[in-house]
Amino acid sequence: MSDKIWFITGASRGFGRIWAEAALKRGDKVAASARNPASLTDLKKNYGDALLPLALDVTDSGQATEVVEQAHRHFGRLDIVLNNAGYALVGAVEEAAEVAVRAEFETNFFGALHVIQAALPLLREQGSGHILAVSSVSGIVASPIVGFYNASKWALEALHESLAQEVKSFGIKVTLLEPGAYATDFSSQSSLRMSGGIEAYAALKAQVFAAGAAMEFGDPQATAEAVLKIVDLQEPPLRFFVGTEGLPAARAAYADRLATWEAWQALSNAAQGTPRKHTIAAL
Repeated sequence: MSDKIWFITGASRGFGRIWAEAALKRGDKVAASARNPASLTDLKKNYGDALLPLALDVTDSGQATEVVEQAHRHFGRLDIVLNNAGYALVGAVEEAAEVAVRAEFETNFFGALHVIQAALPLLREQGSGHILAVSSVSGIVASPIVGFYNASKWALEALHESLAQEVKSFGIKVTLLEPGAYATDFSSQSSLRMSGGIEAYAALKAQVFAAGAAMEFGDPQATAEAVLKIVDLQEPPLRFFVGTEGLPAARAAYADRLATWEAWQALSNAAQGTPRKHTIAAL
C-alpha cells in the first residue's frame, strides 16, 4: 500500500530523522514527534501538510496518549508506529546510580510501552497496523560497560516478541529493527549518559572505548531503503538486523549459549524431578 501514515518518536535526529524524511520523499505522511518539534521546521517547510510535527516526551504516558490520538485524528489512520527514541547509559553495573538506571528504562522501555498502549486501541479498531521498535544488536548480545542499555533493549525485545503473538489476530504486525554501529549522533553526548568513577573499572572502560573507536561504522542513510522495504511487506519479520554486525554476533552468542545448556543438560533434567499434573488457576 502506498501513501502510508507513520508515527515516529525521536524524529529530530539519527535514524528517526532519516526514516521520516525517506518516508516523506516517497509520498508517505509522517506524524513526527520530538521533545523539541522546532527541530523539524525544515522538514515541515519542505514537505508541508505531509508532515505533522508533534511535541512528545515519551516518558510522559498521558502526553503519549494525547499525541498518538492527535496524529490518528489528523491523518485518519496510522499504518506504522515506530518507536525510535532512546539513549545509552554508559558505566559498569556497580557504578550507575539507581535514578540513572530508572531514567534509562523510562525512555528506552516504558517510553515505547506508552506509545504502544496508546496506539493499540486505534490499530485494533482499524484492523491493521505495523508496530516497529528500534532495538539493537545490543538487544541480542550484551557487552561490558553498557549493561543497563543492554538490559533495556533485552526488555524491549521480550515485550515485542510477546506483543507479536497477542496482536497477530487483529491484523497488526510487529518488527524489531536491530542496528549495529552506525555513524549517527548516537555516540555523541546527546545520546549517551556517562556514569562511573570507580577506578577498578578504568582499564576495562579504556579497552571498551578503544574497541569502539576502532570499529567501522555503517552509513545511516543506507538504512532507509531496507526499512521502507520492511514496512511494505505483507509478512515482515519479527526481527531484522540492520547492517552486517548483527548476524555474526548472534551466531557466536547462540552457539555459546547452546553449548553451555547442552553441557549441563543432565543436571537440568535431574532438576525436573518426577513429572506430575498441576492445576493452573484460570486467568
